[in-house]
Amino acid sequence: MIERAWEQKIEPLTVRISTAVRITGLSRSRIYELIQSGDIDTVKVGRCTLVQFESLKALTRSRAVSDG
Repeated sequence: MIERAWEQKIEPLTVRISTAVRITGLSRSRIYELIQSGDIDTVKVGRCTLVQFESLKALTRSRAVSDG
C-alpha cells in the first residue's frame, strides 16, 4: 500500500482501551481509574468504549509539566 506524506501525520480521533494501554504504558485498571476520575475523555459507541486520543496527549503533557 502506498502512503502519502500527509497520511502519515494524521492522528486518530479515538483509540480503544487496549491501544491506550499499549501507547501509554499504563495498566488497563489505571486507564479505567483515569476515565472514572475524568482525566481521560471517552466516547461510547454501542458497547465499545473509545478513548479520546487528544485527552491521552493532554494527560501526558500535564504530567510532564507537573513532574518537571
